[in-house]
Amino acid sequence: MTGPLHGVRILDLTTVVMGPFATQILGDMGADVIKIESPSGDSMRKVGPFRHANMGPLFLQANRNKRSVVLDLKKAEDREALLGLVPGADVMVYNIRPQAMRRLGLDYDTLAAINPGLVVCGAFGFGEGGPYAGRPAYDDIMQAASGISSLLERVNGKPSYAPINICDRTVGLYLANTLLGALFHKARSGEGQAIELPMFETMAQFVAGDHLGGESFVPALGGTGYQRLLSTQRGPYPTRDGHLCVVVYTDEHWRRFSAMIDVPDLVANDPRFATLQTRTVHAEGMGAFLAEHLPSKTTNEWIALFGAADIPATPVNSIDDLFEDPHLKAVGFWQEIEHPTEGLLRVPGVPGTWSRTQPDIRRLAPRLGEHTDELLGRTSP
Repeated sequence: MTGPLHGVRILDLTTVVMGPFATQILGDMGADVIKIESPSGDSMRKVGPFRHANMGPLFLQANRNKRSVVLDLKKAEDREALLGLVPGADVMVYNIRPQAMRRLGLDYDTLAAINPGLVVCGAFGFGEGGPYAGRPAYDDIMQAASGISSLLERVNGKPSYAPINICDRTVGLYLANTLLGALFHKARSGEGQAIELPMFETMAQFVAGDHLGGESFVPALGGTGYQRLLSTQRGPYPTRDGHLCVVVYTDEHWRRFSAMIDVPDLVANDPRFATLQTRTVHAEGMGAFLAEHLPSKTTNEWIALFGAADIPATPVNSIDDLFEDPHLKAVGFWQEIEHPTEGLLRVPGVPGTWSRTQPDIRRLAPRLGEHTDELLGRTSP
């Protein structure tokens, strides 16, 4: 067994993406994650394609290094079975709405009476202290509520969603960090605690970090929004044979790039290009300038030139391109592992290297209720 969290046990009552992504991170770090599922299972099990029912790819990619126990927590005997796991646990994490946890008799006071050292963390849509408390929440709801959809409207002319579960995965990272902080406190003091991590407030902080702009000051020194990120000319830019992402950012980048295109005095002579501040104000013009000049060469020709000049640039990869990416191949990012029932699976490895406690993949995503008998001494329904 490896990983810095070896010996930590987590009771995971989360479903869909946010919570499972967070607990998978902790499972990769060595924690024993016990996934508590209803008899119907996590809904992400049902999103195909499948080799077998209830083992879809979104579930497989967010639930490795876990064991699955099936419990119907509306039944008294199953609730008691869960409570029987509490004395040996370090963390219980859930994304059920808090009022439902209270109805189930799984409130913090009840759990802490059994195990005072238990960290109990609820990750759900909206904080309990505000008028939105108890509202349901999914990634699309959070993209709209936190301002992401509005930012996309400022760029593209209509509100839209990013084509990834950006809120679920962002809040999942916050959740993993929150639980690590609580475990650190527990390790030093022996104390558990109750934590709530609301998605709305988390994403509002996340978005505001880039886009609060002049509203950072009281009174305001301008409007919201970071102009470089909101430019309609931000790229990627067309080349002679495709598209390229390039970030010509610093003064030295612009001097090197202007030399490449035979306009060596651009930064000195054009006030728009003079400083990072002026380039940010004129972000549309910066992007238009790049879009004007990059079609003169192929993507690979530009990659070579930008590489020699130490200007960040990359081709625009598709998801399929990542499977053959030479860097990801060299670091062993993609792994093919045999699942006991699902056959050979492709999984991304654990990013990062540790000299002493390397996280790893010890088991692939479990079948529904696969470990009920192992952990409770009875088979799943």
